[in-house]
Amino acid sequence: MLTNHAKPVTRKGVTVFLLISFAGTWLWLLFARAGLGLSPLNPLLQLPGFCMPGIAAVVVRRWITDEGFADAGLKLHLKTAWRYYGVAWLGPPLIAVATLALAAALGMWEPDLSGPGGLPGTTELATVLGLMLVALLLTPLYSGEEFGWTSYLRPRLFGGRTVPSTIATGLIWAAWHFPLAFVGYVEFTNLAIGLAVWTLSFQLQEVILMWLYQRSGSVWVASLAHAGNNMVLFLVLGETLDGRGGLGAVTPMLLVLVPLAVICLWLVGTRRLTRERPAPGPLSHGTLPERTEGSRRTCHSES
Repeated sequence: MLTNHAKPVTRKGVTVFLLISFAGTWLWLLFARAGLGLSPLNPLLQLPGFCMPGIAAVVVRRWITDEGFADAGLKLHLKTAWRYYGVAWLGPPLIAVATLALAAALGMWEPDLSGPGGLPGTTELATVLGLMLVALLLTPLYSGEEFGWTSYLRPRLFGGRTVPSTIATGLIWAAWHFPLAFVGYVEFTNLAIGLAVWTLSFQLQEVILMWLYQRSGSVWVASLAHAGNNMVLFLVLGETLDGRGGLGAVTPMLLVLVPLAVICLWLVGTRRLTRERPAPGPLSHGTLPERTEGSRRTCHSES
């Protein structure tokens, strides 16, 4: 995997990255919603904006700081990181199950156990499996965020020190999403409370995404987990607790904080966030090479 200590990068690079990420996304959302009249659930509205952090990272790496892609985590590492791919793929549905179990235990949701042996019906299980496959297929799209936030930004904040850089990245990532609460993507009865809970959710997710990236050395692992969070975890909870359960948007977010917090406390308590392995070797043929200049390195070794 990659080390926590990213090489020095000018403040200009981070500033330009944030400017492109925020301005590009927010202006596009405003134009797509007010100018084009697109629904907030329309992929044509979502994709350009949500890919903006990845675009910003490419622009900065290639043309602003000229640092290339040596620490971008572009290699798959399938042989060495397969366990983390498994965690990234299976984690979101398992967290969903834990959250639903908590909701049932608190009397906030009554599960439908009409399937064989008192299990959920085949329709529900097929739906979850289908969403898991969709998450796998959409992983390249979610790399647009992870290539920006976890791969580029996080190691460049606070010298790459794990705790402050992860907290800062989580807060920035959350703030970047805030306009979605004003265009109908998510609706909070109490906006202040909703945004606060949403921010904490992003913060906990970033800890887990950073750990997956740190341990695997591949941005694709974090991207798979990110896709699973969106396409499995929060879709299942939204449909089950918000849609059919009528609990509103904030309550499922509050409930999911519990299993997310347990995972994060385990990662922190066992010091897994700071355990490092040697950086991987050169990237395979076909990935973007780092520019050479003088004695610069040309091999590749990141979110």
